[in-house]
Amino acid sequence: MRPAVVLLSGGLDSAVTAAVARSQGFAWHALSVDYGQRHRFELDAARKVAKALGAVNHIVTSVDLSRIGGSALTADIPVPKDRAEATMSTGIPVTYVPARNTVMLSVALGYAETLGAADLFVGVNAVDYSGYPDCRPEYLAAFERLANLATKAGVEGTLQFKIHAPLIAMTKAEIVRRGMELGVNFAQTHSCYDPDSHGGACRRCDACQLRAKGFSEAGVPDPTIYAS
Repeated sequence: MRPAVVLLSGGLDSAVTAAVARSQGFAWHALSVDYGQRHRFELDAARKVAKALGAVNHIVTSVDLSRIGGSALTADIPVPKDRAEATMSTGIPVTYVPARNTVMLSVALGYAETLGAADLFVGVNAVDYSGYPDCRPEYLAAFERLANLATKAGVEGTLQFKIHAPLIAMTKAEIVRRGMELGVNFAQTHSCYDPDSHGGACRRCDACQLRAKGFSEAGVPDPTIYAS
């Protein structure tokens, strides 16, 4: 079994991505990043998902992006609520975390090189929510080129790095269905940007609305625990 590194946030998309890596026969290593986000419920979810889906190892590392702020997920900026779906896909939202995916993929790349793993999996999606610049296919293609230019393994030719984004062209409903096929326990995942102190999802942020829409359109009961 070839090794692979999966960026595991604890959200719905990353859990399905991990399940895809497992289904493709990879011995997958989970990497989660505590980037200074306003809550830690996703990281708790990532630990559960990694265990349930049989990760070889699960590393949680820290890169404190709250020190630079600039996002509703890392600074004292209100999380947008009750936005229409058409509005969500217009412009770059305030929940964008500056350079987050680049930072996390870079850490994952370093981890992969130490493992001798050429394959990196990331759960980005560009269909239901296209506002983030670091979730686009052209971004991932550029990072893949960088990975093979900027590493010892890439330059010496011992590894040819590949960035896998198996969900990038799928709707949220398709992602939910795929996860069900692969045995993902969605009750273990967490997606909300602004949960209550117990982890209850707000129902109103973009992530909650898109998650709920995905379950509804997939015809799958929504296991999300919502704030009262």
